[in-house]
Amino acid sequence: MSWFESFVLGLVQGLTEFLPISSSAHLRLTAAFAGWHDPGAAFTAITQIGTEAAVLIYFRKDIARIVSAWFRSLTDSSMRSDHDAQMGWLVIIGSLPIGILGLAFKDQIEGPFRDLRLIATTLIVLGVVLGVADRLAARDETGGKHRAIKERKSLKELGVKDGLIFGFCQAMALVPGVSRSGATISGGLLMGYTREAAARYSFLLAIPAVLASGVFELKDAGEGHVSWGPTIFATVIAFVVGYAVIAWFMKFITTKSFMPFVIYRVLLGILLFVLIGAGVLSPHAGESAG
Repeated sequence: MSWFESFVLGLVQGLTEFLPISSSAHLRLTAAFAGWHDPGAAFTAITQIGTEAAVLIYFRKDIARIVSAWFRSLTDSSMRSDHDAQMGWLVIIGSLPIGILGLAFKDQIEGPFRDLRLIATTLIVLGVVLGVADRLAARDETGGKHRAIKERKSLKELGVKDGLIFGFCQAMALVPGVSRSGATISGGLLMGYTREAAARYSFLLAIPAVLASGVFELKDAGEGHVSWGPTIFATVIAFVVGYAVIAWFMKFITTKSFMPFVIYRVLLGILLFVLIGAGVLSPHAGESAG
């Protein structure tokens, strides 16, 4: 991998990690369209450490409060009813599905799941799901001629059941094209949470999963055509760009819907099917040398 490739892929990772459009799919597609080797699951997981570092800094006050309350609750029973302490447990519980399924399907994630036809399918299907969830949220927030405005849930109402559902939604992102934020936000909206609450918990829930995945894949960073230098460079680029995207996205969702992302996902998925069907793009582009 050249330094230019690592710069472009780091930029793509930072731009797409927190948007509901799938960073792993875009890394895969960028390489395929450019005629580069597939950067692989290890490269993707490690560069995600950069974007998660951006989450740690952006939400540092929330994270520090949650971690502090969680540790105190281990020895102080009166703290166990504290919302922040409970949130610490909920993040742990919600992280279990992706950890277990990630280990169980590791070979598929690094192989068959990277087929561009599967990515095209997941882009479209999750795009439709996100569109439906967003529409339901908008209907609750605005009401209508024959409907009253319905108050949506905040994170203070999050319990073990919903935390696990969020976790299984996040685990769907093991398949490129699904999108970690897209799946968890869709799940949150369908369960009745506000856009901001679903997005905030999605970002917090991703921290242990992404960091663990990145550390686990460190051993494979120097294998194949991807070396340590370009990987670290891409990770730094992803961190800088990712921080700016978080700040923008958290403001965007307070007043805007997810429909632009829905339309983009569906159109991109259709374009992929057209290019593959026409023989312009191979569903396994870049894999043979990756």
